[in-house]
Amino acid sequence: MRRSVVAMGGALWLCGCIPQVDAPPAEAYRARPAPLPEAEPADQDRPPRRAPDRGYEPSPPWPAVRQSPLVTPPTDTVSALPAPRPAWETRPVAADAGRIAEDVYVAVPGDTLGRVAERTRAGADAIAWANGLQPPFTILAGQRLRIPGGRYHLIRPGQTGIGIARAYGIEWSRIIAVNGLSEPFVLRVGQRVLIPDAPSGGPSLAERAAAFSLDVDDILTGGEPALAKDEAPARPAATPRRVLPATAAVVAPARLAGGFVWPVDGRVVKRFGRGGSGERNDGIKIAVPLNTPVHATADGVVAYVGSGIAALGGLVIVKHGDRWTSVYGHASKLMVQRGQAVKRGQTIALSGDTGFADRPELHFELRKGRVPVDPLGQLPPG
Repeated sequence: MRRSVVAMGGALWLCGCIPQVDAPPAEAYRARPAPLPEAEPADQDRPPRRAPDRGYEPSPPWPAVRQSPLVTPPTDTVSALPAPRPAWETRPVAADAGRIAEDVYVAVPGDTLGRVAERTRAGADAIAWANGLQPPFTILAGQRLRIPGGRYHLIRPGQTGIGIARAYGIEWSRIIAVNGLSEPFVLRVGQRVLIPDAPSGGPSLAERAAAFSLDVDDILTGGEPALAKDEAPARPAATPRRVLPATAAVVAPARLAGGFVWPVDGRVVKRFGRGGSGERNDGIKIAVPLNTPVHATADGVVAYVGSGIAALGGLVIVKHGDRWTSVYGHASKLMVQRGQAVKRGQTIALSGDTGFADRPELHFELRKGRVPVDPLGQLPPG
């Protein structure tokens, strides 16, 4: 009863500060949490000191958690910052793919992969994938190349992989697979991507598009807008007051600076991997009091801020270099902006119980490329 009253009151105060994006159908999940406010940055904090490991507790009730003395409780001076809409909302994609028939192309002197793609109106990535071509994609005169048939979408300025997948109601991971796309998943204006056909007899395109929902992998691989030819990604911003436009691609650090630190001081209440009922957890859950400062686990650049993944509520994703990414979910306030450079130990959010949280807690992930990694193997021992 207490939780219901708090949630009803909180919904009136929090409503409308972060746009709700890419929500799955209502019948697929229980009701989504109220929108979340974003907040101004606190002064950069030192890395939080991890409490001694008190073991794993799989279910509530959970005991009181000691807060680190290095963490300063939030004050009423924290105010909301506007949350720009992501590129897949500001640049919606029209499902206007052109279909070509499967064919065999015989290369002529001077042909390149790009020239073959232009002549056949297929995608260069799909041609390379179908023929097992590897960089630098050398093509010899007389070489016979299989041209995959199907629907090809021509990428326009600012379009994202998420927007393309949403327009056709096809999982972005399937588009990645049939085109053989690889890290860093940078799309280019004028590039063509093969769109897999939907299963026959299934929902209509409009129904599939309406049901499209996000996951962390989508944001990491398909969240950046397409770059024009010879265009470079935007440089990170030093402060959340300089908000990069949604159509500006963000550059990730090249290298991971140092190791990882604990994002909060609390108890691990759910571990990485499959649980007893078969569900998979791609990170760990750490029980903490409401509004505990959440710290960046390492230097990096913010890749996403919002509440577009219903299960995770208020969400921050940070890229660290060397293909490492960290994920922070269930936040009550978001204190950074997309494209902002952050330092290890800097406060990036306040903890909460948004999304499908079982209690006030932080959902924390580390990923190497697209693969979730157990954070307990990367964080310093308690």
